[in-house]
Amino acid sequence: MDAPRARNPQAVLFACGLNSVRSPMAEALLKQMFPQALYVKSAGARKGELDPFAVAVMAELGQDISSHKPMTFEELDDWEGLNFDLIITLSPEAHHKALELTRTMAADVEYWPTPDPTTAEGSREQKLAAYREVCDGLSMRIRRRFAKAGAASG
Repeated sequence: MDAPRARNPQAVLFACGLNSVRSPMAEALLKQMFPQALYVKSAGARKGELDPFAVAVMAELGQDISSHKPMTFEELDDWEGLNFDLIITLSPEAHHKALELTRTMAADVEYWPTPDPTTAEGSREQKLAAYREVCDGLSMRIRRRFAKAGAASG
């Protein structure tokens, strides 16, 4: 056998605490970079509401995530099953949840600690800057991780 299958995953799940900021951003970024290569979804450890700052920052990149419906792992499982070969967790809570799930499903889990921009204080512009920073960080990690996986660049 050459390499573990997660080096070139077919289906990727991004997960964070509420599925309202970090994981929907990551889902949209990966879909934009590699539109044909992968099946991508996102979920949260708990139910959240889509964050308007996340929508605004993604819109700056030409990405419309305004119709994203935050979903928990359980809801995603009920809706379509959890058939992912790679789960990328962006918060400790989501990481623990994903590790629990992998007891009963064969998926690799990668932990990408990602700051929560919702804790940013200050003006609207200062808050947006925190979201942009998270978005840029996710974008770099996704590019690095999936370029290596041999996904066609988009």
